[in-house]
Amino acid sequence: MHPAILETHALLWPDEAACAAAAARLAAHPQIGQAFIELHGTLGAGKTTFVRHLLRALGVQGRIKSPSYAVVEPYQLPGLDAWHFDFYRFGDPREWEDAGFRDVFAGPGLKLVEWPEHAGDLLPVPDLRVAIVPRDDDVREVRVDACTPRGVELMQ
Repeated sequence: MHPAILETHALLWPDEAACAAAAARLAAHPQIGQAFIELHGTLGAGKTTFVRHLLRALGVQGRIKSPSYAVVEPYQLPGLDAWHFDFYRFGDPREWEDAGFRDVFAGPGLKLVEWPEHAGDLLPVPDLRVAIVPRDDDVREVRVDACTPRGVELMQ
């Protein structure tokens, strides 16, 4: 079941600086601390790069690791908990349930998820769905769908 799309924006990121600027704009929004954002794209599309820029803009210091092997990397900031998930290695959506992530998603904080389709229909409706498509010239075509009223606010 696909969530309804309330609003869509199409963007072009001609370089990494454009990706960083988009992440900084999103990080400045007061609703970001409670958002659930899905990130879609092929390997190397720029999903983790976007997350790193977003977490940096939110104030994360030090190394921001990809959760490819750990599945989740948590971050604690003053007044904000954030989780960066990567479900690429899930072979069965039940692995999401077995890992106990339902409790994390039911609680407060920012959830950023790469490869959400590997968790099947177990995830809640995302506030934003970000799809990143790399072109041959290193430009990224980006589609951002708002699937909740919070998502619409985040797009403003």
